[in-house]
Amino acid sequence: MAVHPDATQGLALAVVASATSPLVLLDGDLRVLGASTSFYRAFHIKPASERGQPVFDLGDGEWNIPQLRSLLRATAAGDAEIEAYEMDLKSHHGEPRRLVLNAQKLAYGDKDHEYILLSVADVTDARLAAKLKDDLLREKAILLQEVQHRVANSLQIIASVILQSARKVSSDETRLHLTDAHNRVMSVAALQHELSAARLGQVELRSYFRKLCDSIGVSMIHDHDQLVLEVQVDDSTSEADVSVSLGLIVTELVINCLKHAFPGGRLGKIEVGYNSRGPNWTLSVADNGVGMPKDKASATPGLGTSIVDALAHQLDARVQVANAHPGTIVSVIHNPIAAVEADDEAIPQKAV
Repeated sequence: MAVHPDATQGLALAVVASATSPLVLLDGDLRVLGASTSFYRAFHIKPASERGQPVFDLGDGEWNIPQLRSLLRATAAGDAEIEAYEMDLKSHHGEPRRLVLNAQKLAYGDKDHEYILLSVADVTDARLAAKLKDDLLREKAILLQEVQHRVANSLQIIASVILQSARKVSSDETRLHLTDAHNRVMSVAALQHELSAARLGQVELRSYFRKLCDSIGVSMIHDHDQLVLEVQVDDSTSEADVSVSLGLIVTELVINCLKHAFPGGRLGKIEVGYNSRGPNWTLSVADNGVGMPKDKASATPGLGTSIVDALAHQLDARVQVANAHPGTIVSVIHNPIAAVEADDEAIPQKAV
């Protein structure tokens, strides 16, 4: 049974009037048949005065926009549909509002009774909030880089003061401790400089480790023909906070090599390596020096070892020390996948 056109229009008007979002029902000539209360309220329009008027005459004529006129006419002719069309609505009621419009032709087989349903979404506040968020994030990034730069400069000043103090003291033991403190502060300063220069987010570890090792080499290796510091790193990246811990581990392990692996001015090489596969990664520092101490007194862990162990624990990694024949290789290993597989194998399987 066919539905009478008046009944169809009445149903459409009832649906539009009860909508909680701004909706407008237009006839084929783009005249307003009705609109939702939320539409009238949002755009300060009196309901009774606008019914039967062209949509472009709504309010004070602010809806009379050439591009909107063309799009609605094309929709009425069946040549196009308005999908997420954005426009600025300017009126005397306040600042311009950013709107997103959608229009769909409603046809029931009768050319004399065709309608257009126009929906309007005011996204002004959402766009302003998004812009404010982007501005705050940008400002935060700038401030963070500035803080990192200032911290790095302050650390260099502290390192210079420590080095001057080391030159003035008469005790060899005190001088050694101050020199160690100077080297550690300089390494942390190098870390800060690298992070302040890098973008927030992922850090390229190859470039990061190379610059870090260059900084360590400049401050601690006096004869680069005698000791060589190399970096062998794949294309891995890491989060900024993880890269800080990795950099500190490299610093401590390289300093340890420089202090203990090459006594008596012997020639040697230190190699920093890093490779990853998925979440699994291995960081290693190897030398071809004298190797691990054989007496228990010399093998007592020092401050550097404690620092490396603590940092590895923070990264959920384990430290492995092995004889490299010649020299020593210290590896920091993070392999959560292997741990998961081992746990799975430990679970008893049900008999089939």
